[in-house]
Amino acid sequence: MKRFFKVSLLLFAMSISLVACRETNEADDIDQLRAEGADVEVSDDGQKIKIKTDDKKIKIKTDDDGNVKKKVKVDNDDN
Repeated sequence: MKRFFKVSLLLFAMSISLVACRETNEADDIDQLRAEGADVEVSDDGQKIKIKTDDKKIKIKTDDDGNVKKKVKVDNDDN
C-alpha cells in the first residue's frame, strides 16, 4: 500500500510540473519578441495576437473551444 501512494505521489508531482511549464512558454516567447523590438498587438478580449517583425508576421488566434491557430508569414526580399 505504501508503494502505491509513493508512485501516485510521484506521478502527480510530475504531471503538475509538466502542466506548469506548458502554460508559460507562449508568454515567454511574446516577451522575448517584444524585447527584440517586434510590434505586438493583443485584442481587447485576448483572443487574437498579432506580432510583426522585420522579416515575418505571426497571427495567433484562440477560438471559444480553446483551440489555438497560429499563422506565420515570412517576407522574402529575394525576388
